[in-house]
Amino acid sequence: MKKLYYIPFLFLLLLVSSVKAQEVKQQSKLNESNIEGLSLYPNPVTNGRVYIATKNDSEKEIQIFDVLGKKVFQTQMNTRELNISSLSPGVYIIKIKEDESTATRKLIIR
Repeated sequence: MKKLYYIPFLFLLLLVSSVKAQEVKQQSKLNESNIEGLSLYPNPVTNGRVYIATKNDSEKEIQIFDVLGKKVFQTQMNTRELNISSLSPGVYIIKIKEDESTATRKLIIR
């Protein structure tokens, strides 16, 4: 009769790897600080313009990524209005950085 010594080893390996993945996910959430008073509207976007307002309304760095993680748009903005008419309809992730704070949101363009 074969002895299956490797099964407990595989179970232990699986357990350790899932714990490590959870630690990495929690650390990435800690590194992101929310922007106070962030408002992103309208969402979904229908007219090619989105408005981004914050409590400070200081200069922001905007990055937009497609669902595959490819950066499709990047700009600096001093106003609340952002023209994204060059983007095709779809689902995107928008990353907003203001001063030392960052926030990410889902952005839908119709």
